[in-house]
Amino acid sequence: MALWRQGISAATYRRITLGALVALIFIIVTGGAVRLTGSGLGCSDWPTCEENQFLPDVEYHALVESVNRAITGVVSVAVALAVLGSLLLRPRRRHLIGLALGLVAGVAGQVVLGGLVVWYHLSPWLVISHFLLSMVLVANAVVLHHRAGRLAASGGRDGPAPYGPAPYDPAAYDPAAYGGGPSRVTANLTRLLLAVTVLAIVTGTLLTGAGPHGGDADVERLDYDIPSLARFHGGAMALCAAMALALWAGAERGTFGRRRRGRRPAGHAGAARAVVLVIGAQAAIGYLQYFTGVPALLVGIHIAGAALLWTAVLRLHLAVAEVHAR
Repeated sequence: MALWRQGISAATYRRITLGALVALIFIIVTGGAVRLTGSGLGCSDWPTCEENQFLPDVEYHALVESVNRAITGVVSVAVALAVLGSLLLRPRRRHLIGLALGLVAGVAGQVVLGGLVVWYHLSPWLVISHFLLSMVLVANAVVLHHRAGRLAASGGRDGPAPYGPAPYDPAAYDPAAYGGGPSRVTANLTRLLLAVTVLAIVTGTLLTGAGPHGGDADVERLDYDIPSLARFHGGAMALCAAMALALWAGAERGTFGRRRRGRRPAGHAGAARAVVLVIGAQAAIGYLQYFTGVPALLVGIHIAGAALLWTAVLRLHLAVAEVHAR
């Protein structure tokens, strides 16, 4: 009861939201591992593993699938803590409570979709929907963590995040150093980058749905021309890379950030650099897996990279959009 009366600090809540974000990314990786190890039907029923059998037999595929289901419980705890933390903030922020409840709705949807995936024997469209909903949940968690960080940076006062190289360093708040923040060109370019990243992720899931890693040897695969789809996916990633490089160069040199002579790089330079690095790694892994017969390990790393890329692009978009809105 004392904790309920006293509440928690914005800095503490920021750490709680980071835990939820990490958990949501982690289960994307473990879910991919289930498919890549051929364990998608390791448990042929849901929510039990087999009919009238909740616990799995000591068998590899059943254990892999059951561990992934157990991790859903860990994610649920992390999301529940995010909701509880939003209620313990003093004063409460409705926008944070709403975002935290959005995570609850998303996890509930994931549980239902997960059951449908099993019941319909790993239908590729259901598997794709399962993955894309996971990315929506990650987006929700990124926004929640960003806003909690903004609150922590302002000492518990609502308001725009500070300018500067450190995302949550109040001492870096110096609008004059950046000529008023990112320009309209930068803001529009980050919006376009966000949209093309969505396109790259969707085409990537279609490639996976048409590829060899369906989660079981006898499941349906999408009837797409893989080389053509891969070229389209690669083109989207190349466009993302070009835009991210332009944003990074603009932030460092002041081309798009209106930086004055002798002033520091724009505050979104670090976020833009992170996007460039993740895209570079993803491109290298993507080409390597394509030309080596899509080995499961590389596909798993590529799935993890997709979640990290989505997170990095969202952080860049939020950093630019919030400051530009001033």
